[in-house]
Amino acid sequence: MANKSDLQFSIREYRPSDQHVVMSLFHDGIFEHIYPAFFKAISNPDHVGIALSISMAGYVLGGSSYFQALLFGSIWAGFVYYCCHDIYDRYMMGRLSADMAYIQASYLENPDNGFWVAEVDVNGQAKVVGMVAVMGKREEDDGERFDDLNGAVSGTEFAQDAVNRSYAQMSHIIVAFSWRRKNLGSRLTRRALDFCKERGFSRLIMDVSSPQTAAISMCQKLGFVQTGSLCNTHANRWFYKLARITVKRMERSI
Repeated sequence: MANKSDLQFSIREYRPSDQHVVMSLFHDGIFEHIYPAFFKAISNPDHVGIALSISMAGYVLGGSSYFQALLFGSIWAGFVYYCCHDIYDRYMMGRLSADMAYIQASYLENPDNGFWVAEVDVNGQAKVVGMVAVMGKREEDDGERFDDLNGAVSGTEFAQDAVNRSYAQMSHIIVAFSWRRKNLGSRLTRRALDFCKERGFSRLIMDVSSPQTAAISMCQKLGFVQTGSLCNTHANRWFYKLARITVKRMERSI
């Protein structure tokens, strides 16, 4: 088998025959954030204090029972994990019943939208190992830009939006785990940026959850800046608070 470092990757438009592997990538790419989110949340000093207090209550109520102390602490940790799981599960199910259910109609049949996959040739067979989607928003849709943002910051680099307020939103940027660290995420993002430039959009935005540190770092390296934090989400807001997850809006002018 060829060394992965010697393989050549290409980025092409989505085809209906890609549906199965794209859905698998989407599922794995969303659910992989659950454990990082959980470990980050449970190690928060507030949660550590709550876990210790609950464990102590179990110890006392159980008549100095270490087992009950462990049980009470585990129940709290399990609830935090449930919050993290619910957030990403609801997001995935929402997209599976919306744009991801009709990729052809949602993206390829609209000239302002696009869906691409990263492909590599492995032993003579083409293998899809990444993807990215872009959905354009023309001026009439732009009034919603800050409706769901909390503490948004508007920099001078976005002043041109007063003239051209159309923008595009990038989503579903996923690279299969075993094919990461090969600059594929950056190449997919640049393809999205090129598309936005061709279509005349003034900026590209991307919403990223706080556990996605690699995606945030990649965006920053490519010139994206954080302009706000989402407060209206698909999941219970108390779950977001307990899971300590925030959704950052990253933008880059074009």
